[in-house]
Amino acid sequence: MIRKIIIILFVIIILLPLIMYVAWVLMPQTKLNVLILDKTVLSTKTQEHISLTWVLNHEKYVHSDSGVYNHKMHYTGFFPDDKGNYSIRDFNKYDKVELQKLASKNDVLYYADLYGIYSSEWIATYFPERVKDTQFISKQSKLYYGGLSKNELELLRIFKQQKKLIINEFNIIANPTNYNIRKAYEKEFGIRWTGWVGRYFDSLDTLTNLDLPRGLIKSYLVQHNGNWPFKKSGIAFVREDDKVEILENKTHLEVEVPFIYTDKTVARKYDVRKKMKYAFWFDIISVTDTTHRVLSAYLIEPNLKGDSLLRKWNIPSRFPALVTDKNELYYYLAGDFGDNPIELQSAKFRGIDWFSFITASNEKAERVSFFWQYYRPFLMTVLEDYSKK
Repeated sequence: MIRKIIIILFVIIILLPLIMYVAWVLMPQTKLNVLILDKTVLSTKTQEHISLTWVLNHEKYVHSDSGVYNHKMHYTGFFPDDKGNYSIRDFNKYDKVELQKLASKNDVLYYADLYGIYSSEWIATYFPERVKDTQFISKQSKLYYGGLSKNELELLRIFKQQKKLIINEFNIIANPTNYNIRKAYEKEFGIRWTGWVGRYFDSLDTLTNLDLPRGLIKSYLVQHNGNWPFKKSGIAFVREDDKVEILENKTHLEVEVPFIYTDKTVARKYDVRKKMKYAFWFDIISVTDTTHRVLSAYLIEPNLKGDSLLRKWNIPSRFPALVTDKNELYYYLAGDFGDNPIELQSAKFRGIDWFSFITASNEKAERVSFFWQYYRPFLMTVLEDYSKK
């Protein structure tokens, strides 16, 4: 009996992936032209929009001209070659007529992270031998490419006029976007950036956590008399003028990780979790258009000491995470939602989400669960509803 069970389990393990793959192959394709803009592409892994490509591939959306979406090719913005060279391909030299044509041939406009690429991280990635150079250390990091441009804002307006789907993510109007362009975007789309961004770190120990941005550490030290007392986990807040404040777990926080809360009706519609841990970058916005709806909201839970610090710097403990307009044709994702460590190959297996528990982790900083339980079902729902229209 044990031998038979072993044989059956072995057959299931071998056959199940094949069945899942065949089921995906047999799915019909759906034509949906998605124009993706991503300026924060440090390598050909395209970390900032690979989750979007995963969803497009898994649901078998194809471009009418170029077919299956390829994360290395089907976007505009910054294109590195993984050898220290790069090219830029965008629509910033287009005139109004060309922008109109671009909008007419596409159905969805998705702006991913527009923070861009700076010399410090580029050189550290491709020319690490120069990092130890004293001149490199003393120089201010130079922006190679980034920020929302005038033409990119104009294209958003055209998509809006044509009543087409717009999805924008974290950091498209924060630094390094020009102030006047930011204000024009805020007026057009009914949101306002407070000037603050934040991120959870599972360790604030500068000696052990290499993910802590050096600039963040440096700014805090300058502003706090060279004192960095943090060793535990916590949330770092950075203002547009480089002001840095930190809430440490236990010292300032009752709950160490920010959570995203969604009303049960909305959660049911988009198939997302009502309470979802979020352990990455976010921006703090407010909604100025009364016809907009906040679908999900962040909640940070400070203790008395932490609450006092938030109040001092006018940082809210509850603020929008996901916003839509009255027609559900504009979505603003107030976090780096599309940046998840997901394997693109898994997109070609129907029902793969049933096995997402295999990648589950108890680590506070893990982001895979956010992909499976929030970003993926949200985006699948939005694209499916829109494509049916």
